Amino acid sequence: MSLFLTLFVIITLLFLSMLFLSFYFRVKVLNNYQILVRNRVEFNAMDVFHPEKLEKEVIPRYPNQAQAIRDFSKYIRLAIKMATVLMVIITLLGAVLMYFRE
Repeated sequence: MSLFLTLFVIITLLFLSMLFLSFYFRVKVLNNYQILVRNRVEFNAMDVFHPEKLEKEVIPRYPNQAQAIRDFSKYIRLAIKMATVLMVIITLLGAVLMYFRE
């Protein structure tokens, strides 16, 4: 198997895994979002990226929904991190693929 084909297969698998992870996290986030909307939990979008602020300000206002709030913010942060890492890897392997193209 040539280097070109190997890199192409790896990039394709990484892209498919990124699509699967996107779908998986979207389902998780939407489930938690529906719980939060049903219970009228409100907080700023930027609070999701500041867990300490979430713990200090938001969760004390909605103690019954603490786990849903934590899960919602955790899944959003994790989805963004994983998508960023996969995009960097795909871009780097794509650059290598372009370099070794026959």
